[in-house]
Amino acid sequence: MRNIDVCLSSEGTEVILATSSDEKHPPENIIDGNPETFWTTTGMFPQEFIICFHKHVRIERLLIQSYFDLVHTEGQLQNEEIMVRDGHATYLRFIIVSAFDHFASVHSVSAEGIAVSNLS
Repeated sequence: MRNIDVCLSSEGTEVILATSSDEKHPPENIIDGNPETFWTTTGMFPQEFIICFHKHVRIERLLIQSYFDLVHTEGQLQNEEIMVRDGHATYLRFIIVSAFDHFASVHSVSAEGIAVSNLS
């Protein structure tokens, strides 16, 4: 089996919780696969979101693209890559505790991996 991005909505993944939502930038944008869309917080911290796979997945690598770095980088997305060892999940929970500005945006979360089994 080859690894795929299991965080895409086209794979059945959903954002099941987000602490804020803006009509123009809803949390579903995190997993839509479109590099032009994003979720934005509506101020105040902490902020969080939860991604549900609706199946058990094995994840080898996470990539988060966002603007919430504590160091201001004008016009540049922050790319955070996390290598995962034996990472099995059904949900991923992300908590943003602070940012450079009053608002933060998450452009995408990618999880390279494979579906291990369906939920019963």
